[in-house]
Amino acid sequence: RSMNFSLTAEQSLIIDTTRAFVETELYPHEAEIERTGILRPELVSELKAKAIEAGLYAANMPEEVGGAGLDVLTWLLYEKELGKTSYALHWNCVGRPSNILLAGTAEQREKYLFPCIKGEKSDCLAMTEPGAGSDLRGMKMTAVRDGSDFVLNGAKHFISHADRADFAIVFAASGEEETPRGKKKLITAFFVDKGHPGFTVREGYKNVSHRGYTN
Repeated sequence: RSMNFSLTAEQSLIIDTTRAFVETELYPHEAEIERTGILRPELVSELKAKAIEAGLYAANMPEEVGGAGLDVLTWLLYEKELGKTSYALHWNCVGRPSNILLAGTAEQREKYLFPCIKGEKSDCLAMTEPGAGSDLRGMKMTAVRDGSDFVLNGAKHFISHADRADFAIVFAASGEEETPRGKKKLITAFFVDKGHPGFTVREGYKNVSHRGYTN
């Protein structure tokens, strides 16, 4: 019995559209970024608007919240085409909001999710620390309740596009929880807006590749 592995017409269209956008809108700016190591804010705004017009922005998000609702295979094919150009260009100009935003409350969706899908805001996911990457329960950042608020204390690094994000989704150890293997750190995610007292984004590492992309 034979199996058909050919792409659907819709998948082919998405691949062609993404490839054309990369070749026409993103490739021409690669030389500038490689030479200067800088991605100009006005260029980000221009290319973001074009990505939104092309229907490529927030394509990872479900249709019911304003995204393209791509299935896993189609999403991977879309990412493959974007991955042919500079990290700085495709990650900063063709936004893919963090999927965890979908788990927010109605109020959080209005404040964070929908503006990210529309290109009005951008997020960054702050998990990794100097001593905690794949081992998230090893993180040192703490979140201690202070009345109706939480005080976060610690540092993160290798946080992609933190310099351009309007807010961070910050993971911190907020207590303990029971697990089949005994008590473990309870990890909670917090929305932290840029400009919040005590929240500082420091200059990132100089990359050998990924010029213009700071983390």
